[in-house]
Amino acid sequence: MTAKILITGANGFSGRHACEHFAQLGMEVIKVMRLKKDSSDHVLCCDLTDCAQVEKLIEEVQPDYVLHLAGRNSVSESWKEPVAYIESNVMSTFYLLHALRNLPHCRTVIVGSVMHFEMKDDPEPQNPYSLSKTLQVVAAQCWWHLFGLKVMMARPTNLIGPGNSNGICGLLAKKVVEIEIENDSTPFRLSSLIEQRDYLDVRDAVRAYETILLHGKIGTVYSLGSGRNHSLGDIANAYQSMIDRDLPLDVGQIQHYIPPQPVDIRSITELGWKPLIPLQQSLLDAFHYFKTRHGSSQ
Repeated sequence: MTAKILITGANGFSGRHACEHFAQLGMEVIKVMRLKKDSSDHVLCCDLTDCAQVEKLIEEVQPDYVLHLAGRNSVSESWKEPVAYIESNVMSTFYLLHALRNLPHCRTVIVGSVMHFEMKDDPEPQNPYSLSKTLQVVAAQCWWHLFGLKVMMARPTNLIGPGNSNGICGLLAKKVVEIEIENDSTPFRLSSLIEQRDYLDVRDAVRAYETILLHGKIGTVYSLGSGRNHSLGDIANAYQSMIDRDLPLDVGQIQHYIPPQPVDIRSITELGWKPLIPLQQSLLDAFHYFKTRHGSSQ
């Protein structure tokens, strides 16, 4: 019998890659979106912040696997709508896990974020988005502990690659295309050139989700990344090399900057996964994605 996987946030940056990947594996992919933007027969609309709708969805689909990618992911927007971020990222996860109590065989991956913070007596979240993603993973861990669900958690770093991403690399790729095609000279704002981050290709992340779904240890949190940091200056230089014109930047300054440690990916590599796509290729693929779609609705 063909395995059935339900993917929430199917129309998002990661969701589109995930749907394609698992379909290529021969699974029956059920795409879940808030609003139907796909003509496929395997698309279901569901407001994941509505408990009754989520219960109906799970009862109807009866999935073997669930990949929960849906949610909001803008740090700046989270400052303006903090409650909406708790509803979208935390309550949707609670409702999904609650509905899955009736499917004890189903293996589920809840996708959080590397922008988590350690829960302690004096919590110090960086922003409402960080709070929501931290609580999302805590919810999944607690539901596993309380009800024995086959749930695992993934915390990916900054995802890059082809697709309509609102991350810094995607936004910069759009800008570079506008410079090349429209000769746009408006400076692109960067917080600094020295700030370092770990970047992972979205296609490598999807392979990691597959690995966790099939082989992950129940109740475990898996951090996903390349294991290497790159500065924003590295990213800007890589994009600069793709065009003949100068890349106009408005660069801020950071005082007393302490680089973060690279993401510790030992737990996921122990399952046999490793990142395959180099940074330069991810950035080039993002550039070509926006270039081929320039002027369209994408």
